[in-house]
Amino acid sequence: MRWPWSRTKSQDQLVVSWSNQTLAFVRARSAPDGLVEVLELSVERMGTDSMEAFAERLQAKGLEGMDAVFVLRPEQCQVLQIAAPVVPPEELRAAARYQIRDMVDLHIDDITLDVAYVGDGKEKNGGQLFAVVAANAVVKECMALAGTMHWDVDVMDIEEMAQRNLQAALAQRNGTFERAEAVLMVTDERLALLTVSAKGELYFTRRLELPQGFMAMDWGQEPAAVAESFTPVSEYVPEYNPDTSGYGGYNPATVSTTTDADRLQRLVVEVQRSLDLWDRTWSNMPLLGLRVCAGDRSEELATWLGRETGQRVSALNLEDLFSGLQASLPADRIYCSAVLGALLRT
Repeated sequence: MRWPWSRTKSQDQLVVSWSNQTLAFVRARSAPDGLVEVLELSVERMGTDSMEAFAERLQAKGLEGMDAVFVLRPEQCQVLQIAAPVVPPEELRAAARYQIRDMVDLHIDDITLDVAYVGDGKEKNGGQLFAVVAANAVVKECMALAGTMHWDVDVMDIEEMAQRNLQAALAQRNGTFERAEAVLMVTDERLALLTVSAKGELYFTRRLELPQGFMAMDWGQEPAAVAESFTPVSEYVPEYNPDTSGYGGYNPATVSTTTDADRLQRLVVEVQRSLDLWDRTWSNMPLLGLRVCAGDRSEELATWLGRETGQRVSALNLEDLFSGLQASLPADRIYCSAVLGALLRT
């Protein structure tokens, strides 16, 4: 996705995210074996440092004066799905801005917006747009850091599109590029990002908040019965409606639960609802399966979700696309997992 302020396309190998005074960065280069070689992957927290002291710390890592691609994290932007306005291409953003004016909490003049078609816009369910909305203040904060570090920022991307890039690259290697496949990626302790892509295009995305302490839970325990108060799958409405929580309408923090098994089962239900919704909406594009990525616990997560949902679930192995990842901390790899996809921009 190219944002309105982007300049000449960068061939950059530095990708960063900057949110809540936390900088995640990946510095990489193309390798002869066709993989992307990760030279450094790290998460640096500003803490009590001044911006000047923090910048000096980053400069000591050799990051000053580089081209950079920013990836906005989920808490920094909204992804809304809307009907595509029937206007000339050059008027699409302006028309979408008008259409989403009542779907965001900010004044329409205080946002930056870009759009992309759902899929390639040509299938039977075409005519839909993803509208990506970020507060101008968020963009300014990122650009302020870029100015301090003398970064040349060509592109701002989002995790959903970066995750699509990962899916497309893996599908290309596996010979399944034309097939629809879902990916569930844990990006921090509280959030998982679910996307469905096919033919290099993003068709579906949903953000799921994880139960507190999810990565430390025993996923192999017997599940408790699901509460009867759940909305039936047939009545489920996905995240493309306004949602102040930022997590697509599912927020375990607002639901009273008693055990880890209860909380885990609620997450299973939400994953299954999303996959069922895909089957009903895109019946002409059956899912090849679901891939999951949760750092060193990816295989374990795949086994658990496969058993609980009855779906074909496998682990997404980032080492199939990137070398050098094992030199970084496990927690940092999870935090940067979706960001890595921005290195695969075409």
